[in-house]
Amino acid sequence: MCGIFAYLNYLTPKKRAEILELLVNGLKRLEYRGYDSAGVAVDTADDKDIAIIKKAGKVALLEEEIKNRSSELNMDGSTDIHCGIAHTRWATHGVPNEVNCHPLRSDPHNGFVLVHNGIITNYKEVKVFLEKKGYKFESETDTEVIVKLIHHFYQKHPSYSFRELVESVVQQLEGAFALCFKSKFFPGECVATRRGSPLLVGIKTATRLATDHIPILYSKEDHPTSPINKDADSNSEHRPYGRADYPTLPRTGSTSEFEPLEDKQVEYFFASDASAIIEHTNRVIYFEDDDVAAVKNGSLSIHRIRRGGDDPHKREITTLKMELQQIMKGNYDFFMQKEIFEQPDSVINTMRGRVNFETGNVVLGGIKDYIPEIKRCRRLMLIGCGTSYHSAIATRQLLEELTELPVMVELASDFLDRTTPVFRDDVCFFISQSGETADTLMALRYCKERGALIVGITNTVGSSICRESHCGVHINAGPEIGVASTKAYTSQFISLVMFALVMSEDRLSLRKRREDIINGLRNLQDQIRQVLKLDDKVKVLAGDLYKKKSLLIMGRGFNFATCLEGALKVKELTYMHSEGIMAGELKHGPLALIDEAMPVMMIIMRDPVYVKCMNALQQVTARDGKPIIICEEGDKETLAYGYKTLEIPKTVDCLQGILTVIPMQLLSFHIAVLKGCNVDCPRNLAKSVTVE
Repeated sequence: MCGIFAYLNYLTPKKRAEILELLVNGLKRLEYRGYDSAGVAVDTADDKDIAIIKKAGKVALLEEEIKNRSSELNMDGSTDIHCGIAHTRWATHGVPNEVNCHPLRSDPHNGFVLVHNGIITNYKEVKVFLEKKGYKFESETDTEVIVKLIHHFYQKHPSYSFRELVESVVQQLEGAFALCFKSKFFPGECVATRRGSPLLVGIKTATRLATDHIPILYSKEDHPTSPINKDADSNSEHRPYGRADYPTLPRTGSTSEFEPLEDKQVEYFFASDASAIIEHTNRVIYFEDDDVAAVKNGSLSIHRIRRGGDDPHKREITTLKMELQQIMKGNYDFFMQKEIFEQPDSVINTMRGRVNFETGNVVLGGIKDYIPEIKRCRRLMLIGCGTSYHSAIATRQLLEELTELPVMVELASDFLDRTTPVFRDDVCFFISQSGETADTLMALRYCKERGALIVGITNTVGSSICRESHCGVHINAGPEIGVASTKAYTSQFISLVMFALVMSEDRLSLRKRREDIINGLRNLQDQIRQVLKLDDKVKVLAGDLYKKKSLLIMGRGFNFATCLEGALKVKELTYMHSEGIMAGELKHGPLALIDEAMPVMMIIMRDPVYVKCMNALQQVTARDGKPIIICEEGDKETLAYGYKTLEIPKTVDCLQGILTVIPMQLLSFHIAVLKGCNVDCPRNLAKSVTVE
């Protein structure tokens, strides 16, 4: 949930002002991941100590604090070799303030400093152990135990390398994390590692590197004791970290390097997300769980702590195709606004190279080889959280129709709580914009252990779900910076529709249905543009609603998912209570909420449930309700009621949800602006949910 950024220059002269500017700009690119507080750590002017600058609130406040302390930081001083780390926080343990802000330090002399993304689940046990060793804690965070633990290891084993110290610490931790360390005892070095939280490194060199992969050296976990166990009573059953054993690494002293880079200019950029790196380099390495990456003397080495299973023997350098302008706001005031208006292009990008509108063929290269196996499966399971879960609900009916397979739609967190039975002939789809959603990733591993075929639907190449799936579909929506997902939803929707078309391509009885859907997809770009022209009208509606305390959104059939997604957007962005209601359930309870003061939106399209939706409309109006209606363009019967309406172009029923959700995105956006809410970074939320 937090944002990590680190920069290391080796034999590349940089002024301290340039280094700080790089770090702050990197945090600005990551601010959507956390914005409670921010901080940086760099070497002091004499390069003998570490200066930590932290500030509660936005990155802009940190930037101002750095300017205020420019005299003590020697901004004009130049350095050839330097490592700086930075962090923007989404609070999990401890309130957002400067004490709890990262980087956190090991001791008052700043021997080690650390930035962390994730949650350490056994931090209480570690803290008790360290307190017995005399350590005093300054913050309320779980992170502080890590940085004090590495200091404890260093004092007991001063001959260990920086990388070995980090590996020894990591083996004592439980939970999900990405970590980046800096130390005054190891100047010019940086060590980073991950388990369950995203992390990558960008590489920028003056000359082309000789190879495009880095070999991995494996560190065994079979050492009989760890340094920390030597402090415990060998006859006692009590273990200081609540684990069965505490292995450590053999003292091999060897390294496995990408390429010897001594005496060559090189820059490294560690980050939680590629958006922070793309302006500097497009060559990155995505770390796997339990990789420990160390930069020393300009060379990058990656060691892997083996935790069972098959491991790859190298890390490929990936060339990013992302463009810098894709993550800039352009002519828009907010990222979310920009992303809503990008949907005519993002839906085309999702279909590009996959849907042939002339022949009617649909090819999904990422799952092509697995289609025969999928067709033999017992059931399909669609698993996600939040908006991704809603995209599964939106397409469930079509999947059942075209595949004639039972389709289960599951919230990832609830799925794990129930220990749901999963079988070898199940096919499980895991849907996540970031590909790092913690609950979804845990559910994936649960299903994979039970032999199910795993299909990933993500927007992020190199993400954990992408790597751990057997096959998958990349939705190609482009970078999405706004915390509230918009274009990723419509692209996930289309990806699942395309899958349904692939599964039914050999069914003669479904040929007409497939042709109608493909023609609907062909017209989708122009129809989305037409819906976006309603922006001014939606803005007027927002002016009537933004002072209300609640909003009910009703629909059924293919548009029920729009009700859920629309209500989620209103809650996320405006902090107003909102509820998506199945119109068929209206008389089973929700009708009690209806009166002349309750704002109601109803989605009524000319589809198989049109008559039932009209019945719901009559029930609402009979209780003095005055609904705002999203209806089909030119629907005279619905328009005759005389209520406020938003008219949507006609399309095939199963694609209506793509068009009807856009007014809800616009409405939530405009209400948030009118209420003065932070549109791109709603309170208490972050883009990539990497904690359970």
